[in-house]
Amino acid sequence: MKKILFFVLLLVGINAFANDAKNEWHNTELTDATIAKIQQAKYQYKKCVSDEMQKPVYQQQDTRRATDGIIKQCEPVLALMREVYIAEKVPGIIADRHLKQMRIQTTRDALQGMMFSEAARKSGQPQ
Repeated sequence: MKKILFFVLLLVGINAFANDAKNEWHNTELTDATIAKIQQAKYQYKKCVSDEMQKPVYQQQDTRRATDGIIKQCEPVLALMREVYIAEKVPGIIADRHLKQMRIQTTRDALQGMMFSEAARKSGQPQ
C-alpha cells in the first residue's frame, strides 16, 4: 500500500513541475520577411537612442538620470518590435524576454556612452 501511495505521489509531483505548454514556443519558424521587420525595428530603436543621446538637454544631467530619460523616450519605438512578434504568434513571454534583454543591453551601452562623453567633457577634450 505504501509503495502504491508513493508511486501516485511521485507521478503527481512530476506533473506539477511540467512546463506550461502555452508559454513555450514549439519550433515555429519566422519568415525572412519577419526577421527583416524585427531587424528594422531594432535598428529604429537603436537609432532613437543614439539620436536622443545627442540632444544637449541630456548632456547637462547626471548620466544615470539622462540614460533613464533616453530609454523612456524610445520605449514606443521598442513596442513596435513587440507588435511584430505578436503578429507572428510568438508567445508574449518569449517576446517580452527578448525585448527585456535588448532593453537592458541598450541601456548599458547608452550609459557607458554617456559616462564616456561626460568624462571627455570634464577633461576638456573635444568630442
